[in-house]
Amino acid sequence: MKKIKNYINGKWVEPENTGYLDVENPTTRKVLSRVPFSTTAETNRAIDAAAGAFPGWSTTPVARRVRPLFKLNDLLRTNEEKLARVLVAEMGKSIPDATAEFKRIYENIEVAAGMPVLQQGEKIIGSSFGIDGEILRLPIGVFAMIAPFNFPGMVPFWFLPYALATGNTYIVKASKQVPMTMELITKYIDQSGFPPGVFNLVNGDKTVAEAFMDSSTVRGISIVGSTPTCKIIAEKCANTNKRFQAMGSAKNHLVAMPDAKLDNVIRNMTTSCYGCAGQRCMASSAIIGVGDMYDTLCKRFIEDSKNVIVADPLDPKVAGKSLVMGPVISQKAKDFILSMIEEGIKEGANLALDGRGIVVSGSEEGHFIGPTVFTDVKPGMKIHDTEIFGPVVVILKADTLDDAIRIVNDHKYGNGASIYTQNGYWARKFKLEAQAGMIGINIGIPAPVAYLPFGGMKESQYADIKAQGRAIINFFTEDKVITERYFEE
Repeated sequence: MKKIKNYINGKWVEPENTGYLDVENPTTRKVLSRVPFSTTAETNRAIDAAAGAFPGWSTTPVARRVRPLFKLNDLLRTNEEKLARVLVAEMGKSIPDATAEFKRIYENIEVAAGMPVLQQGEKIIGSSFGIDGEILRLPIGVFAMIAPFNFPGMVPFWFLPYALATGNTYIVKASKQVPMTMELITKYIDQSGFPPGVFNLVNGDKTVAEAFMDSSTVRGISIVGSTPTCKIIAEKCANTNKRFQAMGSAKNHLVAMPDAKLDNVIRNMTTSCYGCAGQRCMASSAIIGVGDMYDTLCKRFIEDSKNVIVADPLDPKVAGKSLVMGPVISQKAKDFILSMIEEGIKEGANLALDGRGIVVSGSEEGHFIGPTVFTDVKPGMKIHDTEIFGPVVVILKADTLDDAIRIVNDHKYGNGASIYTQNGYWARKFKLEAQAGMIGINIGIPAPVAYLPFGGMKESQYADIKAQGRAIINFFTEDKVITERYFEE
């Protein structure tokens, strides 16, 4: 059985560990590999390697720092199919979803490759008599990130290329459930020309994460995970004066106004709700029908939900189709989702489409749940309050746009929200008043491209600086302000 290794100081190493965890294919439950529970000492070796590489890397001219990113981008593009199939095997999303994930990786690398422009400072001549002012954006040191299972390739690249291009050194802790994708990406990083220690990969569980937080050498941490985990990370980092980006849970709402073009909208909603089996931070899981739209919306959405193909995502018969939905990540996740469906029934919501008990031929042991829809859901019900992180959609009714915005704003999470309308006044009101970090207008998944920042509001984000784009340069650099003057000789 293949054992996952760590990558420290430019070398693949047999990890010091306290044991191994089986990495399962969630479709078949076949064991694909074994991932180590690396120790604190092993993690500290990676931190030391990154710290040792920082002086040389941070003083390397920025144009030379981005050169390996161009080579990495070429390697990833050339091997996209291989990478996508590894991702699908260990995570369970469809081939189209996996290839879309890699498209976002390329985008982020390309934006970070513009660092010779993005990292430029500012200067003012004559800030006072004979005095000039200047701002330098300087790298800080060692940064680390804790990767989630649902986007094991893309999410690290919200941070990694920007950290390296700005002159910092970096450590990724891959998800213990899906470590193989990042391992393969690291093999291409190793071929790209980064000096030893500039990038490091450590596998494991919370022991690794705690070592990051406890280390005085690590200057900042990024994580995408659940809100309870993000709160812990934020508190610990604040106590040790570390920078942190903690992207938390979500309950993204889609608001359908009476003038919404349902012929164009329904498939957009379906894709948003069931892509990656609902296991993405931008998946919509709550729909609000406004006014007379509600009954028609419920009927049309339920009908289209039945068209989703629940299958082994690597089955050649369906692999290229856009509406394929694979399994959820684990039996634990499936059990939680099933418990939430039971909770919705107890709360009095109408289970209009029941995805329980679905069996996929040839993958009978897989962690499958079919599309599930609750109607007649009221704000405050547990199935509305909770991030279920699966293919479960709740539909609520609002009499007016103000009522719909109130439902969105009263929710504790504020990652994303979208409105479907042709009315410019309604659209403008929604984008200004809805309390979510990413807003869509006739867009079911309002995830911004890599040039723009990614992040939520309220309990969906514990950070001042969001992921990716120009804004993240401020996370990975320290502004050093220079005030200077020179007297005549």
